[in-house]
Amino acid sequence: MKQFLILISIVGLFSFTKSIGFDEVIIALKEGNASKMAQQFDKTIEISIPTKSDSYSKTQAEMILKDFFSANGVKNFTVIHKGENNGSKYCIGNLITRNGTFRTTIYMKQKADKQLIQEISFEAA
Repeated sequence: MKQFLILISIVGLFSFTKSIGFDEVIIALKEGNASKMAQQFDKTIEISIPTKSDSYSKTQAEMILKDFFSANGVKNFTVIHKGENNGSKYCIGNLITRNGTFRTTIYMKQKADKQLIQEISFEAA
C-alpha cells in the first residue's frame, strides 16, 4: 500500500510539472514579458508577426518578442483553446494590445523533462 501511495504521488507530481510550462507562457503573454517567455523557448523558434516571419535563435527570438510587445503595448491575453496532440501542446488565444488584438498560436513540444516553445504566431485579428 505504501508503494502504491508513493507511485501515485510521483505520477501526480510529474503531471503537475508538465503543465507548468503553458501556465508560465500564458502569464508571460498577459504581462508582455519576453524574458519570461524566453525561459520556455527551445534552441530555435519560429516566430511569425505581421512584419516578419522566420526561424530565430533563443536570444534573437527574445529580442523580436520584446520589440513586438513594446511597440504594441500588451494589455492582456485570453485563452480561446488549449489542446494536446502526440506529446505536443498548443494554445490559441487573443493578445490584446493598445494597437489592436492579435490572434496568437503557440506550439510546445516535450523535450527531456520540459515543454519548450517551438513556434509562436501573431496575426492581426
